[in-house]
Amino acid sequence: MTRLNLMAAIKRLFGNFRSSRQFEKRSESESRSSIQWVAAGLGNPGEEYSRARHNAGFMTIDRIARAKGAGLSRRRFKGVTAEVTLAGQPAILVKPQTFYNLSGECISDLLGYFKIAPEHLIVVHDELDLEAGRLRIKQGGGDAGNRGVRSIAELLATTEFIRVRIGIGRPPENEENKDYLLRAMTAAEREALTPILERAASAVEAIAEHGLEAAMNRYNQRG
Repeated sequence: MTRLNLMAAIKRLFGNFRSSRQFEKRSESESRSSIQWVAAGLGNPGEEYSRARHNAGFMTIDRIARAKGAGLSRRRFKGVTAEVTLAGQPAILVKPQTFYNLSGECISDLLGYFKIAPEHLIVVHDELDLEAGRLRIKQGGGDAGNRGVRSIAELLATTEFIRVRIGIGRPPENEENKDYLLRAMTAAEREALTPILERAASAVEAIAEHGLEAAMNRYNQRG
């Protein structure tokens, strides 16, 4: 091979490499700009908390991921994520791994990266002030002492995100709130929680498909 031919071959090789890198960057940019929804479940990482009431948000996101055939395996923004579609729209499921009370650290970074408006963030969490078995969808408002929700609101500088609140009720008189939230549920308690988790997963999809008001009209009813 002559020196001229060698230089031409090297030029073609580097040209192909640059084209490949440019394509990857363009694809990543297009992927970032196409995301329409973020659905975040609140909970605590680790096996010791996996069956706790405080992980109802995690449990809901897991149900959505399974239904979509997606694995929450990609670690980024201090959370585990999966890209799915909600009502045919590109979306991200996320479970923050920062521990419950610091959930905003993960979620604010994720929304900033994908340029998602807070109005297209759906946060799924447990709610002590809501009767066990009840589900409520709301946008904005106070955090009712929920420190995970408070963390998100503080770091986003707004409360105008959507919340799917899973009612777990108050603990018995002989049990502290913290113990009630963090202890592993019995098999019977987990079975009782299952229907509302399934309803919460359906509510997330309904928000994306039919809009907030329609979803509230449907899911804020008893049932």
